[in-house]
Amino acid sequence: MNNNGFLENRTFDEIEVGETASLSKTLTENDVALFAALTGDIDPNYIDEDPREGVQSRVIGHSLWSGNLVATVLSTQLPGPGTIFIGQALRFVGPIGPGDTITVTLTAEDKTPSDRSVKFGCRAVNHLDQPVLEGTVEVIAPAEKIRRSREELPEFVLQQHRGFDRLMALCESIEPIPTAIAHPCDESSLSAVVDAAAQGIIVPKVVAPLAKVRDVAEQFGLDLSDCTLIDAEHSHESAAKAVELVRAGEAEILMKGSLHTDELMGAVVSKSHGLRTERRISHAFIMTVPTQPDLLIVTDGAINIQPDLEAKRDICQNAIDLAHALGIEQPRVAILSAVETVTTRIPSTQDAASLCKMADRGQIAGALLDGPLAFDNAISKEAARIKGIKSAVAGQPHILVVPDLESGNILAKQLTFMAKADAAGVVLGARVPIILTSRADNHRTKLASCAVAAIMAYRRRGQVPGKILKGVGT
Repeated sequence: MNNNGFLENRTFDEIEVGETASLSKTLTENDVALFAALTGDIDPNYIDEDPREGVQSRVIGHSLWSGNLVATVLSTQLPGPGTIFIGQALRFVGPIGPGDTITVTLTAEDKTPSDRSVKFGCRAVNHLDQPVLEGTVEVIAPAEKIRRSREELPEFVLQQHRGFDRLMALCESIEPIPTAIAHPCDESSLSAVVDAAAQGIIVPKVVAPLAKVRDVAEQFGLDLSDCTLIDAEHSHESAAKAVELVRAGEAEILMKGSLHTDELMGAVVSKSHGLRTERRISHAFIMTVPTQPDLLIVTDGAINIQPDLEAKRDICQNAIDLAHALGIEQPRVAILSAVETVTTRIPSTQDAASLCKMADRGQIAGALLDGPLAFDNAISKEAARIKGIKSAVAGQPHILVVPDLESGNILAKQLTFMAKADAAGVVLGARVPIILTSRADNHRTKLASCAVAAIMAYRRRGQVPGKILKGVGT
């Protein structure tokens, strides 16, 4: 049983006939996919249509999931740690589909002192109290008392592609890129710098109050031997000096540390001492979404609040250039709005239509554009088919161009926190790629952001990485 964070078993002598233990769990789509991936068993007898009237859902093999719940009760509750499984006689009498909450109950029916065996009756019901499993299991109960810490298990989400792994692999074929890092004065930002250097992605030039940087490094055991350290009095000076390193040609990437984004971008967009070009600066999320086979670029959710048509043209072109750097020769660009028809009542539909015509006239180059597209049409071929949309982009985009910053930011964060996506971030349209990460980003996405920027910087040299980035786009 679970006692204040501990697992404590019931020995053979302690178990009483009639004693029970139960466990409830809700089956999710991720459970279905995870079991299929772990076992390799995708037999349609196990993943099939639910026979209950009016219910259309997949059914996982009962022996793989509900049987596992029985084993969990045995190993963690009754008898608990030290239990040895002997055999089972289980019948699966009802379907189980995603969304069903299953409660398994074990009842001690018989004990045999000669070999410490215990026979348990098993019954499982769904949330409607309908039976789904019946039968018996037999175990050898432990003779000695065992009490151990009950460790919290991590949440497992099945990633059906490994886009960021491919980015990291591509970086193995390029040399580390000199990078100016502005004010990495906390553990999160400094550890990302140290790890990116250790993996050969960047050559870091840290610009910050060095006393703070060294304190953080000492506190968290971070090795700064690969870093060039440049002292700055405060965050504003850190940003200005980091930008100056880029202007002087001593760095080919700019990276945000623990300072505010507007501090860094203020130095970047300075007319006299910044990194502006003739192109509008914009941001892009490079995302791995579990339901999508390839990387997905979402732009712009961090820089341009209410972009006009000219700004959207640059936003599109920046994202297309990024896709080219990642090895996608002709990216498919879906320009999003609330509907898929052009109407004066929704200005973003008119912008989308204009952007498509600009592409026809060569004002946007190197990609296939379509829009306006509602999100469902953009991301789902089936939704596009149902609505009669004939498009080479709909249902298979590489790039999603959103109407404004709010919608882009919300979309990216919805995918991150509700669909378990990862989102690397980079700023485009400046003299060099700018790594713009958030404190909420996990370590993997920060390294992926560094990898994207390094690949772009390498491409800007006119060089192509030695490996083809397969699986990013087709």
